[in-house]
Amino acid sequence: MTHNDKPVNGQDNPSFLDVLNQTPPPLDAKDWPRPKRFAGLRAAWKASWEKGGFLYQRWEEVFQARNASWHEVANWIKAAALFGGLSLIVLMLDTAGDIASATLKGLSAVPATSGGDGTGLWGTVDHPVRIFLADQAAHLAVAPAALYAFWQLTGLVGLVGGFFGNAGARIAWLLFGIGSLAMIWSTAPSGGRAAATGLAALMWALASMFALRGLTLRPVVHNHPPQYAFNPALHLHATLPAPTPAGDDLGPDNVHPLQR
Repeated sequence: MTHNDKPVNGQDNPSFLDVLNQTPPPLDAKDWPRPKRFAGLRAAWKASWEKGGFLYQRWEEVFQARNASWHEVANWIKAAALFGGLSLIVLMLDTAGDIASATLKGLSAVPATSGGDGTGLWGTVDHPVRIFLADQAAHLAVAPAALYAFWQLTGLVGLVGGFFGNAGARIAWLLFGIGSLAMIWSTAPSGGRAAATGLAALMWALASMFALRGLTLRPVVHNHPPQYAFNPALHLHATLPAPTPAGDDLGPDNVHPLQR
């Protein structure tokens, strides 16, 4: 009989190949009709769930794994958990890659130089950014639409991640706002440059109410109770002389006979 390397309760576990061998097949099984040919399989299935059977031992290992450490769990449970975890990670990465690819493709579909003539509140802020990125892309090995899509994606990630309290997303949101103000200041018409930049700053500040939600400049003071009790006490260490036995103060010279 083959055994695995994980004993349970000090006993060896039967191998999966021994499930059918737990009950001997009938001697005349080959002469039985087809409905009775599975009698041995049914008997083996029933015997494997009895105490000491293969499936009974596997169920005991699953039951014991709830309160056991990782080193005490059966090897087949570890392998199943690792395989399931790796499969889930691969699935999540593949899905995230498809979502990011579709998002960038959708954002890049809009030309960076489009957006009307810059009229309206949003056009006053968005149009200078498009023009700035289109001018800079002429000197770079990248399409203007890709730069504009990355700029939009950075702002979206910073806004959503900052709303949920992610520190990195909040830093990205601050850099996104500062960069946007610089692009608007450098590209907006000279006559309305201050107004366009100020309008963009106000929009960025309003959006920061969500991106920087819960952020405070006040120092956080944590008052924790002391973990030990201080008991002031004065300890005096004095050495007391040993008591003198009665009669030891009378030496031989002090002993006189009684005179009448």
